[in-house]
Amino acid sequence: MHENGESTGPWKVAFIGSHGIRKTTAAHGFASAVQRAGRSVEYGREVVRDNPLGINEGATPEAQLWVLVSQIRQELELAPKAAVLVLDRGVMDNFAYYLRACGGTDPFAVAPLVERWSATYDLVVRLLPDLALRADGVRSTSDEFRDEIEAILDERLPALVEERRLVNLAASDIGDRYEWWPIAERLAALAGEPLFADGVPRRRFRRPAPAVPKPVPKPQLPLDYDV
Repeated sequence: MHENGESTGPWKVAFIGSHGIRKTTAAHGFASAVQRAGRSVEYGREVVRDNPLGINEGATPEAQLWVLVSQIRQELELAPKAAVLVLDRGVMDNFAYYLRACGGTDPFAVAPLVERWSATYDLVVRLLPDLALRADGVRSTSDEFRDEIEAILDERLPALVEERRLVNLAASDIGDRYEWWPIAERLAALAGEPLFADGVPRRRFRRPAPAVPKPVPKPQLPLDYDV
């Protein structure tokens, strides 16, 4: 967490954005990379899926307040358990859903809390929605709804997360083979500590040289033994 711009506890990384943009895939991939560097990792799942008050376009201000409070509670519970906490969402994008549900107002005066809590993330990775929504049986498939959330993020995020702690990635680039090492190294640089834990040699994780394909032998013509 950050205090006066310096890391004072476990590294904390949030993957944020609207829904249906591979945040979960990205968070798991990044967590795996950090674990290979010898760092213990805790993963914080998307709390909105447990919301008993409703989600998506019809969510009430109270429902989105529940999500914000639950997000912070989860982070408080998980942060002491590992060296790195990787989160599927943060308060920033949950705040965008809250503002949308409240019609742009802040009836519960949570903005100061969101602003202060946003400073506790060592790194924020925002995934940009350049792919189509797919039905998963839970989240909305409305492009208009997703566009509204993204517009609020565009407006509010610069005031919540300083540029040096923000990474923007295209959602379409995220997959099982995405290379997370550069972002993990950026996190370590911001925290002012080496990425690799003591006793874990960096050379073990160099990318292997591409395999050189073996030449395909040419078929031999049958020998003619007739004289």
